[in-house]
Amino acid sequence: MNTITNNYLPRFIFWSRWLQAPLYVGLIVVLAVYVYEFAHGLLELVKSTGNIENSTSIMLQALNLIDVVMIANLLIMVIVGGYETFVSRLNMQHHTDHPEWLDEVNAGTMKIKLALALITISSIHLLRTFIDPSQYTFDGIMWQVVIHMTLVLSAIAIAFTDKLMSKQHVKK
Repeated sequence: MNTITNNYLPRFIFWSRWLQAPLYVGLIVVLAVYVYEFAHGLLELVKSTGNIENSTSIMLQALNLIDVVMIANLLIMVIVGGYETFVSRLNMQHHTDHPEWLDEVNAGTMKIKLALALITISSIHLLRTFIDPSQYTFDGIMWQVVIHMTLVLSAIAIAFTDKLMSKQHVKK
């Protein structure tokens, strides 16, 4: 029994991190869906430019495309950063396209980067709402602002907590 708990159980627990790998593959499929959605939206924008009567419609369509890109960026951060942090090293340090942010990935920086990405996506949604507020009720707009401010305050709290934790870690 002691051999099992000393050798096999810790190895099995450590191996279990690989159960997350299919989840990241699934997120890659979601990313492919967003690439399709972007291409479809771009094609629709290009096709309709002759029929659009005002620049507000173009701006709203452009914001939709930006929104898709920001969600794709969020997916990449989760896929690459999460895999690197929780599953296994990618060992791409010498690759010419190695992203700089990947060198400093840890759970704390991932939380902050994800929070900032969510705030950016929320900002795009708010901008879309403010451009054409007639599409929304007052309560709908108010809730969007409340949710956005909650995301901002959460990001500040996460960053502050991470800073406190890193200071305590340095003192030890």
